[in-house]
Amino acid sequence: MPVISMFYGVIVLMYFMDRKKHKLPHIHVQYQDNEAVISIPEGKLLEGSLPKSKIKLVHAWVEIHQDELMADWRLAIQGEPIFKIDPLK
Repeated sequence: MPVISMFYGVIVLMYFMDRKKHKLPHIHVQYQDNEAVISIPEGKLLEGSLPKSKIKLVHAWVEIHQDELMADWRLAIQGEPIFKIDPLK
């Protein structure tokens, strides 16, 4: 599962061919021992948990990078290489 971005200890990943369980475009997010699945472009928590401060950062990042995330999603579900996305600054 490729890492597409990292910021403030948050690691954002996207699986290839990952439509079966959630059916929605989404990212996987890790922070320390926490893991979550976040929908794109809405930023809705689909599964897992993150500290409130980190979920706010992820929501802001998703909002800023919606177009890039959706482009990566379309590539990933076809098994194509995806692109890194700038971290939250």
